[in-house]
Amino acid sequence: MDSMDSPLLARPGAVPASGPDAGVAWHYGDPVAEQRALVRGDAVVDQSHLGVVRVSGPDRLGWLHSITSQDVESLAPRTSTELLVLSPQGHVEHAAGVVDDGEATWLVTEGDHAAPLAAWLDSMRFMMRVEVADVTAEYAAVGEPVAAEGAEGEHVTWWDTWPRVAAGGTRYGPPADGHPGGDRPWRLVLVPRADLAAAVAERETAGRRLVGTWATEALRVEAWRPRLGREVDHRSVPHELDWLRTAVHLHKGCYRGQETVARVHNLGRPPRRLVLLHLDGSQHVVPEAGAEVRVGGADGRAVGTVTTVARHHELGPVALAVIKRSAPEDAGLVVVGEAGGTELVVDASQEVVVPGDGVSADRPEAHGPLARGLTPRGPDAPQSLL
Repeated sequence: MDSMDSPLLARPGAVPASGPDAGVAWHYGDPVAEQRALVRGDAVVDQSHLGVVRVSGPDRLGWLHSITSQDVESLAPRTSTELLVLSPQGHVEHAAGVVDDGEATWLVTEGDHAAPLAAWLDSMRFMMRVEVADVTAEYAAVGEPVAAEGAEGEHVTWWDTWPRVAAGGTRYGPPADGHPGGDRPWRLVLVPRADLAAAVAERETAGRRLVGTWATEALRVEAWRPRLGREVDHRSVPHELDWLRTAVHLHKGCYRGQETVARVHNLGRPPRRLVLLHLDGSQHVVPEAGAEVRVGGADGRAVGTVTTVARHHELGPVALAVIKRSAPEDAGLVVVGEAGGTELVVDASQEVVVPGDGVSADRPEAHGPLARGLTPRGPDAPQSLL
């Protein structure tokens, strides 16, 4: 067992997760019952595989504000938000949940991103009065289906407010009250790693069931919630994933990648779009992440890639995929992958997350002609600016 593997993997029935969830349990023997417990709010989840970065010093909030996508300059203690670190071309490099405790700012990210994120932040300190530390080895996250910030005196807590549109954000999908993720409560409580088992046991004593990432991933897929370790690749811009809801402030000062964010929102259209796929479960096997999405049958045109696959206790096999914006919204899709070394072809119907027109809910209106024969780009422009 790896030194960072959770001690809860020693529980009877625990099946280890793989991929970005390696180090914790996929499930503990009854994934369907575990999902139902999570839906009821009677669950606790070991999320100790996640990474934690702590930023301290009097300049921390203004500094983070200046180099990331989110407005955190005046972030109040125990107020959760989310930020992205973008490349100069506007592609997503890092994503983190953010909460400040009044003395330090805590960033929760994927386990394999904590060290690179801390290193990048450290390289950007210059003369600022900040200190950056990867504290993943000292702190572990405990997940719970609670829709509330941490209270004074409690452990540092990050509340996932998805899909609520934050101040300065915008949306491509439906409003929060009509969004499938609107009823998904979720937060992460950071506890000393040595106290992880005790923190979980305390919640079990209160009547919660310990569940694995099979359950959390199935509900995340149902909620259309993007994840750095799954939906993001080297070409991803936040618009494609409807991530301007919670992670991007469109009206703050300059930061790396801002030009692309503004240009795609105001004038262009994201080249790809996130979809939820309902997979044909008649073959009793499902494709894995990385399988190809095609339109026009198994021999048809490739339009995208499956990013997450899950078995939902009510919806059956479902997946998130990132496909070309040009793929028709009403097109039947086929997922082509492998199972046991044999090609697997699965029919899929799509549920639109980011609309094919690539226009956000509050995109600025296109102006009329500026001069004879000159018309600015707008929603009807023939192609994306990317």
